[in-house]
Formats: sequence, structure tokens, C-alpha cells
Amino acid sequence: MAAPKGQPKPESSGRKKGVVNKTTADIKEMINNALHLAGGEDYLVRQAGENPVAFMGLIGKILPKQVDLDANVNGNLNISKIVRSIIDPINNTDS
Repeated sequence: MAAPKGQPKPESSGRKKGVVNKTTADIKEMINNALHLAGGEDYLVRQAGENPVAFMGLIGKILPKQVDLDANVNGNLNISKIVRSIIDPINNTDS
């Protein structure tokens, strides 16, 4: 039964915070098993060379979406130069 309008939900309702949906957990396990059968790390290394765009997309999926950082700097911070360099992905050099 739903909580009355304007009233908080009882603590016993729904999944506990941080518990993964069963379907999501099952799919992650299947992906892990498929990776193991395909060759594990060796397969991923091969894909990094053969399919770098897809591999970097995979890297983007596993990186944290948000990073908490405490950037207190004590003392003087002298920035004398900021350089922006565009790298040619084919030749791996500055353009």
C-alpha cells in the first residue's frame, strides 16, 4: 500500500540503498563470463589496438562519474604559463 500523500514512505519499502537491481547484476555477470571466455585481459589488450574507439568508450563507462577533490593550496601558487596542445591521434604528435 502506498504512503498517504505528504507522508514519508516507511523504511521497509523498496530496496536498500546501494543494492543492485537483480537484472543488472545478472547482466554484469554474463558480461564478465563472456569476457573470461573471450580471453580476459589479453582480449581487451587486443581490442585496444584493433578497436581503440570502442575500447576508450569502455574505459569511459568504468571511470567514476564524479570525483570529490579537496584542493586547498597553502602558500603561493605562481602560474606563469598555460599551454593548450592538440594531439594528432593518427601520428600521436602535436599538431
